[in-house]
Amino acid sequence: MRIAPITVRGMRKVAVILSADVVGYSRLMGDDDLSTLDDIVATRGVMTEHVLAHGGRVIDAAGDEMLMEFPSAIEAVNCAVAVQAELETRNASRAAHRRMRLRIGINVGDVLERDGALYGDGVNIAARLQALGEPGGVCVSAAVHGLVEGRLSVAFVYAGEQTVKNVARPVRLYHARIGTAAAVAAGQGAPAQLSLVETPARSAAPQHNLPTELTSFIGRDAEITAVLQLMTVNRLVTLVGPGGIGKSRLSLQVARRLLPSFADGVWFVELAPMAQTRLLPLAVARVLGVKEVQGMSVVAALLKTIKDRQLLIILDNCEHLIQGCADLAVRLLKEVPGLTLLASSREPLRVGGELSFPVPAMTLPAPSQLTTLAAMVDCEAAHLFAERATQSSPGFKLTEANAADVAHICQRLDGIPLAIELAAARMRTLSAQAIAERLLDRFRLLTGGDRTAVPRQQTLRALIDWSHELLSVPECMLLRRLAVFAGGWTLQAAEAVAAGGDIARSDVLDLLAQLTEKSLVTMHADGGRYRLLETVRLYALERLELADEIGVVRTRHLDWFLGLAEAASPHLTGPDQALWLARLDPEQENLLAASAWCDQAVHGPQAGLRLMFALKLYLFNRGLLQSLRWGTQEALARPGAQQRDGARCRALHTLGQAQYHMGCYDAAIAPLREALAIARELGDSGRAAAVLQALGMASLGLSDSGSALAYLQEALPLARLSGDERELGAAVNALAQLHRMCGEFDLAEPLYEQALELVRHLQDKENIAASLLNLTIVAIGRGDAQRAQRLLLEAWEIAEALRSRMASHCVLAVTAGLAALQSEWVLAAQLLGATQTESSLTRIQLDPADRASLEPVWDSARLALGAAGFQQAERDGRQLSHESAMARARAWLQRPE
Repeated sequence: MRIAPITVRGMRKVAVILSADVVGYSRLMGDDDLSTLDDIVATRGVMTEHVLAHGGRVIDAAGDEMLMEFPSAIEAVNCAVAVQAELETRNASRAAHRRMRLRIGINVGDVLERDGALYGDGVNIAARLQALGEPGGVCVSAAVHGLVEGRLSVAFVYAGEQTVKNVARPVRLYHARIGTAAAVAAGQGAPAQLSLVETPARSAAPQHNLPTELTSFIGRDAEITAVLQLMTVNRLVTLVGPGGIGKSRLSLQVARRLLPSFADGVWFVELAPMAQTRLLPLAVARVLGVKEVQGMSVVAALLKTIKDRQLLIILDNCEHLIQGCADLAVRLLKEVPGLTLLASSREPLRVGGELSFPVPAMTLPAPSQLTTLAAMVDCEAAHLFAERATQSSPGFKLTEANAADVAHICQRLDGIPLAIELAAARMRTLSAQAIAERLLDRFRLLTGGDRTAVPRQQTLRALIDWSHELLSVPECMLLRRLAVFAGGWTLQAAEAVAAGGDIARSDVLDLLAQLTEKSLVTMHADGGRYRLLETVRLYALERLELADEIGVVRTRHLDWFLGLAEAASPHLTGPDQALWLARLDPEQENLLAASAWCDQAVHGPQAGLRLMFALKLYLFNRGLLQSLRWGTQEALARPGAQQRDGARCRALHTLGQAQYHMGCYDAAIAPLREALAIARELGDSGRAAAVLQALGMASLGLSDSGSALAYLQEALPLARLSGDERELGAAVNALAQLHRMCGEFDLAEPLYEQALELVRHLQDKENIAASLLNLTIVAIGRGDAQRAQRLLLEAWEIAEALRSRMASHCVLAVTAGLAALQSEWVLAAQLLGATQTESSLTRIQLDPADRASLEPVWDSARLALGAAGFQQAERDGRQLSHESAMARARAWLQRPE
């Protein structure tokens, strides 16, 4: 009989299964079948209500049996005991022979889902545990016990091992120690109330940033279960293995199963594109929405923000930052008790308390079974090859005819997923036999590698060498040139950076498509961006160095992203501002890499100054002030960047503005004065006006109103002379700030109106929002709440449309002032607390004039609530996310008059 080809029939997964049945069902039906049916319907209702309340779903409910699936073992056990407790309460008023009791079994294991039904050992074992359970009790497997022990206020009793039909190994089982109906009836105890150890309230939808996986996940059921069990008893687990073994995919699968278990979310931090250890805390902070706090290190700011949270952080690809990851992990785990870390690396972090889990290769057929299709049924590597080969060549099927060759490929590749996927991609042009033969030849040539490297690392490198050598010369050339991109690229970027020599710009698309088909390049789901798997990128980067092309290609990379930044810069103040901000978002890693190459590029000093100036408005808008300050300082310090020209003048101006907006007024003065001197030397009245305006604002921050007035009075005529409406608006606005800080609202208000008219004409939305907010503060000072409300709503809409952290920070602060004006004391304190959190995350500080005008109304809330009441409301506000705080502000502003 011919065995059918292997196909994907349903979805394999690890699931938490609850199985229940009614004790004495046959006796109850024989005694009074109609009453028993009514009782079973009522019992199903109790069970369904609790299942849904604990995030589960009913799979089947027929006769006296019920089958459910849950998102976590904790939820399943919690549900089971809640059901038993309610049934015991209901049974208390019933005659002993008519009591409706359940036996419940819970297991976590491998299942196959098809058409909404579940099959497999995971279900079978749950049913067996149910049969072994006590009436009114809960019986769980060792896998479930390992996931909940220590996290629930209930004890378990080990009940030994039981043989389960059709399951090879005996199952260890545990009984939850809860009161049975008999014990209650005899007065020996009451049903235990099982609950989670106290945790923060969970949101309806788990928070996470886990990336969408574009291909199916094959196998790894045993590994997932093992890692889940390790993570129930340890707060740091590291998945260890060579590149391409599947550490990242495994960590994502584990993370998805743990989403319901962490009240404050599951957060994935990809470290592969990062080159410098010092940026590691910044990467974690960025994912969690934490930015630097003035006077605090990034780590300290991170700890302050998350110290009371319950969350899981995945540190992916730690190997090139191993010491930094180890140091950060120790610090975080010591000071954040609710934190769990899941790391992936080619070597352990080697810190106290770490549990390392070596990620094995995918399961393989035994050598003696290579020639049969039947031997491939439980072979993960063969399933992976078959599915990926079908994607490359839709007509491919795993059959008796090619089973031996596929098994041989999987064996030669040691079951490494990346290696198997690369091999399967060749099925478009080669047969399984041809692939197997080429692998054999290549491995014989490349077995004498680094003796200190593990065999799979040698094998993977051999495979990439082989895959690389099968490429055409233009494909090889493009692949190595693509290695300079960090975090991905667009087709246009690839054409600009990778074309040249034997690769024409018009050839890049076809070559890129060929590399994508061969799984060396991956394409995002929307088709707009591409990236290299990190193992392939590092390999290609070595090839680029060997080809002596790295300098030329990195310089092209710098030129392209400098051009992108400079093309974006003028649009960051006009009607297309939101579009261009969003266009720059995915290129942050590339822009930083381009800035770093300025250290070595021939034209690097000038390019670095130009790049940071071009990125100024983007980084301001996104609240990335520390990146702007660091990058500009480095650009100014490079040899060759000391010439007193326009580029240095603009960069000094940028640095001064960054320092000012971070509240570092003293540090802002020196670079601004040097910028002013250069502008005057060059006769650039427009730049001089802009720098004078910034000097005036910094002087206000230092409470030097005399110098501020002198600077601003000089700036205004120069701005008019320059003919630049934007600079004129900024100068007018700055002078208005000075008047407002002095309490001169009658002088400030018409200047603000003039500035608003100028920026509306330019459609400069960011500055429209700033002008609206300034007028709002004047309205609050005059007690005109209705006007303030209208202006604030418009400013809110702009801040949200642009996703501007600068504008939204001020929106929250000013809304707190308006709430205080209208005696909404608690709301005012909460929004002020949210403003403080936002400031700690972005390092943005309120303008001195804004603070001077708003402090009196904030103080009215402090006085009305009293010190304790105000502090409590302020603390509540500090717990709000940025999105929640902005939503609360808008809801209040939109209330009926």
